[in-house]
Amino acid sequence: MTAPDSGSTLDLSQGVPVAQLGANGMVQGKLGDDEILLVRRDDEYFAVGARCTHYSGPLVHGLVVGDEIRCPLHHACFNLRTGASLRPPAFDAIPCWRVELVGDRLFVREKLTPPPAPRKTASAPAAVVIVGGGAAGFTAADTLRREGYEGSVTIISADDSTPYDRPNLSKDYLSGEAGDDWIPLRSGDYYKEKAIDLVLSTRATRLDTSRRQVEVEGGKRYDFDRLLLATGADPVRLDLPGASDSTVKYLRTYADSRALVAQAAAAKRVVIVGGSFIGLEVAAALRTRGVAVDVVALEKQPLERVFGPELGGFIRKLHETHGVKLHLEDTVMRLEGRTVVLRSGARLEADFVVLGVGVRPSVALAEQAGLKMDRGVLVDEYLETSVPGIFAAGDIARWPDALSGERIRVEHWVVAERQGQTAAWNMLGQRRPFDAVPFFWTSQYGLSIRYVGHAEKWDELTIEGRLEDKECALTYLSAGLPQAVATIGRDLRSLEAEVELESRG
Repeated sequence: MTAPDSGSTLDLSQGVPVAQLGANGMVQGKLGDDEILLVRRDDEYFAVGARCTHYSGPLVHGLVVGDEIRCPLHHACFNLRTGASLRPPAFDAIPCWRVELVGDRLFVREKLTPPPAPRKTASAPAAVVIVGGGAAGFTAADTLRREGYEGSVTIISADDSTPYDRPNLSKDYLSGEAGDDWIPLRSGDYYKEKAIDLVLSTRATRLDTSRRQVEVEGGKRYDFDRLLLATGADPVRLDLPGASDSTVKYLRTYADSRALVAQAAAAKRVVIVGGSFIGLEVAAALRTRGVAVDVVALEKQPLERVFGPELGGFIRKLHETHGVKLHLEDTVMRLEGRTVVLRSGARLEADFVVLGVGVRPSVALAEQAGLKMDRGVLVDEYLETSVPGIFAAGDIARWPDALSGERIRVEHWVVAERQGQTAAWNMLGQRRPFDAVPFFWTSQYGLSIRYVGHAEKWDELTIEGRLEDKECALTYLSAGLPQAVATIGRDLRSLEAEVELESRG
């Protein structure tokens, strides 16, 4: 593992002294219009694109682990030798150049041709059906084609939009800092080019495991040899007396976010019910738009169940500093027109209300088919369900976690993408266990908190640095062993923690 240098940009046209890279280091430079990262690993030298293909994260501030380089923003991973994206959230490769050592200087030469795609294996299934067009479903289809699979691939999605970047809906897109062009994971042409049959605005209603068929609304059936259930989760809906569809909103889909953007343009005050990640990110986005926001939540501190009271208290102060009024240990009893009445007796005015009280896994199809369940769809380490040839990934999947030794279900975007990738590999017979360490991030008012691992409970919390300085790392331990690490302003520490947790899995 190597840490980055200061990240200064060099002119690479005259070569770079080997000594400048140190024993195992990296420097960023430019050759013409290309931003290039030079990396030394023992006596080998690599030249790759300096920016992650996900959100253009600066790889010079990332981490080298063996033949991989990992992005500091959202932990995408690339192969130094080929540039290939090894795991989401990045899908596209970074470019590579040939490096030549002349005397004591390194010269970047011609750009290398990407290696050819793998060839189709003889044992590949004839038809793959994917139910769900979210993170796991899209990544599975993309991985199948990357692996050289040439059979039929069908994605059945209840959404009316092509697969999109869901985390952005409550962050930059809702705040107005990102446009519609940021949202799709791929253009519409991609699905034609890759021969992926994308069936939108269609809900799967029945799964026949014996006939290997999925039936959708209207009665049409799709045959499969391998099936991936990636149906995601639905928002928890509250039955609030006096509420109407025009006043109570949810945020789960692209259409939901567009509707909130439209309503926020004319709104002066909004009440958000729930101190979840979605609820607090929506609060931050609406404050960025100048809307007055009240947040009503049952917890003593926001996100205390996930982060603990220390970080929860920091998040509360962050929102209060930006003008959000928090009504904690309270709940909504009813709506009276534009007035929101709380259990405490407080009355809040709102142009509309956003409910962000969590989600529930969408498991109706799996239950109807008789798959084994336990607060989600039970899968083995290969993400295969109790019915051979049927896999589950994303928000619905409960899998055996190698780190904790328990079965867990995690509602994280990057986890869903990586499970979709693993499920695709295993649908092709590669038998790769899912062993990725869970990772997620939240961004509020331009401040990012990154979290690796999974700690449903802990008996010790250590803090390196100071929360008030917005530069710290919190480690959640159980019986003396780290289970998760949350960081603010310490992206390299987050990457290092990921590697440490991987080594224990």
